[in-house]
Amino acid sequence: MTGESEREQRAVVRALLEGHGRTYAAEAGIRLRDTPQPLYELLVLSLLLSARIRSSTAVATARELFGSGLRNPRHMQDATWQQRVDALGRGGYRRYDERTSTQLGDGARLLLDEYGGDLRKLRDRARGEVAEVRRLLQRVPGIGPAGSDIFVREVQGVWPGTSPYFGDKAFQGAERLGLPGRADRLLRLAGDADPDVLAAALIRAALDPEVVRSVMERARA
Repeated sequence: MTGESEREQRAVVRALLEGHGRTYAAEAGIRLRDTPQPLYELLVLSLLLSARIRSSTAVATARELFGSGLRNPRHMQDATWQQRVDALGRGGYRRYDERTSTQLGDGARLLLDEYGGDLRKLRDRARGEVAEVRRLLQRVPGIGPAGSDIFVREVQGVWPGTSPYFGDKAFQGAERLGLPGRADRLLRLAGDADPDVLAAALIRAALDPEVVRSVMERARA
């Protein structure tokens, strides 16, 4: 890479982070820490984001669920199926509300039975290995490859053993911005930016052509 090309790419990454450098967890109001409740909230958000629905709707629905008191597996399990459906509907998640209500209830039960509601125990069972973390996550109803990818990408700020993690969708965003498709090169271009923040910004570029257009315009200014 020439010095000029690297300067141009740094400008693109800087513009991307200035305009879109926020994790989805932060957008959903999750104060992510390595403690059971915020980790569970992130899992719920990952389930919602993994459906074929606008990310803004998934985020709004997560906020509605949490605002309704469904912030941990015990409360999620104890809520009635209809209470979960109603909260999903208020968030705008109507297309998938009935199926998702069932998945949330069944998933909460599995987490309580196998991990005492504490996803740190899942991480420990996986010995911190990303592939195994993803495999165990996919045993939770409603969490498939996309959902496990979202969770690991967002959790890396508090589970440093999983970092850096970008995933195929983030690399797709990098390609659309003319950036390299390797984690080490992306992080070098990003300076001191956190990997979870950079990955989330790249996801937005992968999902929205308008993000790509605005970032490229800003980088050239």
